[in-house]
This record gives sequence, structure tokens and C-alpha cells, in this order.
Amino acid sequence: MRLIEKEVNPRFENFLFDWNYKTYLLFGGYGSSKSYHIALKIVLKCLEEKRKVLVIREVYETIRESCFDLFKEILEDMELLEEDGKRTSKNKVMAKASPMSLKFPNGSKIIFKGMDKPEKLKSINDVSIIWVEEASEVKYSGYKELLGRLRHPTLALHIFLSYNPVDEQNWTFSHFFIDRENDKETLNPEVLYKYKTVVKNGTYYHHSLPDDNLFLPPSYVRQLDELKDYDLDLYRVARLGRYGANGKKVLPQLVQVAADIVDKQVAIIPDELKFNGMDFGFETSYNALIRVGVDEENMILYIYHEYYRNKMTDDQTAKEISYMKNELITADNEDPKAIRYYNLQGFRMRGCKKWAGSRLSNTRKVKRFKQIVVSTACPNCWNELKDLTYKKDKKTDRLIYDEFNIDPHTFSAIWYALDLYDMADLKSRERNSKRGVSA
Repeated sequence: MRLIEKEVNPRFENFLFDWNYKTYLLFGGYGSSKSYHIALKIVLKCLEEKRKVLVIREVYETIRESCFDLFKEILEDMELLEEDGKRTSKNKVMAKASPMSLKFPNGSKIIFKGMDKPEKLKSINDVSIIWVEEASEVKYSGYKELLGRLRHPTLALHIFLSYNPVDEQNWTFSHFFIDRENDKETLNPEVLYKYKTVVKNGTYYHHSLPDDNLFLPPSYVRQLDELKDYDLDLYRVARLGRYGANGKKVLPQLVQVAADIVDKQVAIIPDELKFNGMDFGFETSYNALIRVGVDEENMILYIYHEYYRNKMTDDQTAKEISYMKNELITADNEDPKAIRYYNLQGFRMRGCKKWAGSRLSNTRKVKRFKQIVVSTACPNCWNELKDLTYKKDKKTDRLIYDEFNIDPHTFSAIWYALDLYDMADLKSRERNSKRGVSA
């Protein structure tokens, strides 16, 4: 096999060639390149010997643009990638889009599955390596099920877990660090924060920060540093890569500003950064139509107009919001009949995109803004959001990050409004694409 050269971050050099343990736990801040180096490590192992690898995320639909694309990028950089149906060399890795898989010349195979489709896991055999990306989003029962899938008659078994820490209520903390309910300590996280790499009870612990990724641009790090000014919880996770007690308030950066001031700010926002969202309701819930504007330079979300009424039939509502007929509105896709009605009445209305986990994803998207400014012309929006908190599980008292203390119709409308806004993801990786250092 020809010599493969890759430039890697020094923080991960020892990890890349360490295969002495069954469990590898990699967590830390955003952009630290942990996922990149896990993928590279797996590729190198698959080139070296015949392996079947299972790559897992909680939601299958999130894999294509994360893990699958990451593997393809690494293989392309190594000049080893061939796309589906374009076989030109028997020495390259074939990437198949549906179902997602990678097939190596020596018989190694990487397959991609989601925990939201457990029936797809039952037929998988002889898996000797598992990578659980965003492991903190996977349920503890799912993790234990995956351990049962990790079996091979002759090869050494390995499981990799990568994630950004959330709060200490998450199962990753109680299982790998401190189980407060049972008064059991496996490893004090402060020890790991200090020494960065620790082996305890046969588990390889690895902590990394954005500073460990030499390929990150300074502007990215500055963006993470700015989180300290408006979202300390996210700063702790994204910049410091640490567990901690999470705040209960969903939108701590929310402020209310006089309508005339907000209108002046919105007036200078380009039309392509203004969006409209609508949530449907009738008896106890509300028809909520929200208009928002995005100040990308300062990362401010302006909420400048609301329509908020219940016990209104579609024809009554259509008359009251007729001023919106020339505007594109993204609405709740769970009521296609209503969307069809509004379209027939001359409205430009479309259904939003939804998937398993979209509530959590949409909430995080809104939380990413440094400031959320609510106009005094939107009193219902302000009343719903100013004290919006996460719901707690009654049995465990743990926070549920996609459920709230009330049913916030205006928040749903904001989700739908931002459906067409592609926010640059803080977690997007500045990937190592340079060749040079042998890996």
C-alpha cells in the first residue's frame, strides 16, 4: 500500500495510532476537530485490515451532511474516493449514496445508521468498530443496545463516542464521570480538563478545545469567545467544552425594544433576510403569524410584526392577513389542508421541513443569535418568550430540551420563519485538508 500523508492536529497524534482500548470517549468544545480525527482513524484502520464499521447518530437524516460527507472529504483528499457508479479503479473506496456506505478494496465496509430506525440495526452482524457521533443525543438504552451489536469472533472491538458536553444530567456524565444518584465516581471531569487525556477503567478519555485545532481561523474562535457576553451556557459548552448546570431559560438573550426603533433597524435589513412564519391553531391554541429580520453582521434576530388570534376559521384569518399575500410564508406542514386553502386564496404559502429532532435543532438555531429583539408591537410574542423555560421530566427532574413550560405558538412560528435561513453552523468543522505530515 502506498504511503499516505496527512497533516493532523498535534493534540490528536497519539489518539490516531492508539488501538489499545475498547472504549474511546472524545468530547470538548466546538471545532476542536475530534470528529475529523475519529473519521481519519477509522479510515486508516479500514485500509490496514478488513473491518466492518457502524457509524451512528440519533437521527438518520443528519448523517449525510455530517459523518458521511466527512468520510468522503477525507478519502477524496487522500485521492481514494470513487462516487457511486463511477468505478475507475479497484484500489479506491466506493461511496454509495443510498443506502449510505463506503466499501474498501480489501473488503472493509463502513455503514451508516440512525437510532431513530432501530429495526435497521437488527440485521447487522460482525461489527468490530462503532462510532457514535453526538453521543449525548443518543439515549442511554440506545448506547447499551449498540454495545450488544459490537461483536466479532476474532477482531478486537472498539467503540468511539464523540460529543459536546451538555449538562450533568446527561447519561454520558453519570456513566463515564459521576453518578450522583448512586454516589459513584468513575472519573472527576476536572482531572480530565487538567490532563486532557486520561485512561480509567479501560476507557480512553480525550478532551479537546477549539485551540487544539490549528486549522481554525481566528474569526471562528472570536465568535466562540463572544458567546460569553450573551449565552454563558453555550459558552461553557462551545468554548470551554465543559459539563455544568444548564440554565432553565430558553432565550436568555431576549430583549424588548420600542416599535419605532425596531422598525428603523428592520428597514435597513435586505429583503432576502426577512422571513415570515405561521403556526396554526383554533380553540385553545392560536394562529400565530410572525415576521422576523436577520442582522447577519451583528447576529441579531428582530421580531417586528405579529398576528395572534384563536377561534378563527381559515376564511376569517385569510381576510385579516390579506396584506401578506405578496409575501412568502412558511407554515406548519402538519396542516396541508390549511396551506392548500391559503394558496387557493392567493397566498404564497409553503410547508416547513420537519424531521425527528427538528424541534431541538430549531431551538438551537434561534438560541444562536447574540440578541433577540422583540418589538413592542409584538406583545404576545414577548409574553410567550420572555419567561419560556425548558420542561422537566417528572420522574428524573431532568430538563427536556425540546419541550417547554407552555405551548409557545410564536416560537413555533419563528422556527418556521427561519426554515429558509441557512445559519452558518458554529459546529461546522474547519477540516484538515492539507497534505504533508505522515499519518
